[in-house]
Amino acid sequence: MTNILDAPARPTTALLDALAEIVGPGELLTGPDTEPFRRDRSDGTPSGSPAAVVLPTSTEQVAAVVAVAAAHGIAIVPQGARTGLAGGANPGDGDLVVSTSRMTRILAVDAADRTATVEAGVLTIDVDRAAAGVGLFYPPDPASVAISTIGGNVATNAGGMRCVKYGVTGDFVRRLTVVLADGRIARTGHLTTKGVTGLDLTSLLVGSEGTLGIITEVTVALLPRPGSASGVLAAFPSTTAVLAAADEIALSSRRPSVLEYLDAASVAAIKAHDPAWFLPADAEAVLLVQSDEQGRAVVDVEEYAAIAEQHGATLVEVAHYAEALDRLMSARRLLHPALRELHGAILNEDVAVPRSQLSALLRGIEALADELGVTVATGGHLGDGNLHPSICYDPSDPAAEAAAVRAHGRIIELAVALGGTLSGEHGIGVLKRDHVGAELGDVVVGLQQQVKRALDPRGLLNPGKKL
Repeated sequence: MTNILDAPARPTTALLDALAEIVGPGELLTGPDTEPFRRDRSDGTPSGSPAAVVLPTSTEQVAAVVAVAAAHGIAIVPQGARTGLAGGANPGDGDLVVSTSRMTRILAVDAADRTATVEAGVLTIDVDRAAAGVGLFYPPDPASVAISTIGGNVATNAGGMRCVKYGVTGDFVRRLTVVLADGRIARTGHLTTKGVTGLDLTSLLVGSEGTLGIITEVTVALLPRPGSASGVLAAFPSTTAVLAAADEIALSSRRPSVLEYLDAASVAAIKAHDPAWFLPADAEAVLLVQSDEQGRAVVDVEEYAAIAEQHGATLVEVAHYAEALDRLMSARRLLHPALRELHGAILNEDVAVPRSQLSALLRGIEALADELGVTVATGGHLGDGNLHPSICYDPSDPAAEAAAVRAHGRIIELAVALGGTLSGEHGIGVLKRDHVGAELGDVVVGLQQQVKRALDPRGLLNPGKKL
């Protein structure tokens, strides 16, 4: 497969002139104006200088742009809001970036069929706001919910804190409009709840990170709006205690809508970021739990609090009102910016293991951090076994960065050895691409590369990513 830094060709004046005929003024950027589009939010991932950035405003414009780029043999890198953490939206030198960030129309919200159809550049939070306007609910909520786009969420199959109850983005995708590598427009999936005509190309495109096509429109399923949420934050003296409490909550009949974890290094970073934060400095682990069950959330959370106390929690804070609940949950959303502010850079993991292996994963991460002399701060989703160990390092220190890279690979190896996966929701991008074969094996990797060649025979779509 093509390396990210080795574009198949270089744009010419003829190409740029052809692109300028497709999009309007201010929708074709070159030179210094392309600088903001060089990378996503990942640290330590390669990127280059795109020859141009195109900002189309319709599926038809995207198709025309792709057809012109394909005719010139230019690599195409799709981008949304660039909130990814694996380098999946990073262009190489001379690539053409196609950004869907100006495709922001909410095309339809159907209360009767419980669906919403939106363009790829709509912010995830705005999908839920549109659903709320007709009394419905779009559950997926990645940490970047307020700034990430629905197209990017589909491209990475993004998750979020409510995964434990509702599932991930792909569980809600009904239909996609996608521009293929030669500029053709395809519509996959169904507006109906069920549909098995043909192969399931929609599921194939979900999580494909722009390597099979550029997603321009998405139809998602909606649910009835849940009740007002209540939550609890509990601090524990040990990882063993927090896992025991989480297991009891997860297995109870009071199904949580959020079941999140922060370790001691995460707590320290959050407190350094905001010294006024009430998290106890000596907490070894913190559990964040919510219920949004209609008519019983308050009772659920009181039961969660009692379980935490039974397992030795040293602090239990309960919130039954939106303002107090937002205060509790903001600790989890502050994690990545707090770590970067404190340490300079982080390599983000999003390994997932069977829940029965969480203890072994956390013990292994701690041992690896001690062995390699690195700081690893771990937060994530205890409810579904998807954790986010963040390896912290000083980007100006080559030795520190090298140690972080070693730790990153070793944590992936540990997760796979425990029956897990190297990516639960952030995607592969370039950050984890070298580890894909260790999990999937040569036969499955070969099959996936055949699929890639079938849909993109010249390897022009987001080369060097995913596989």
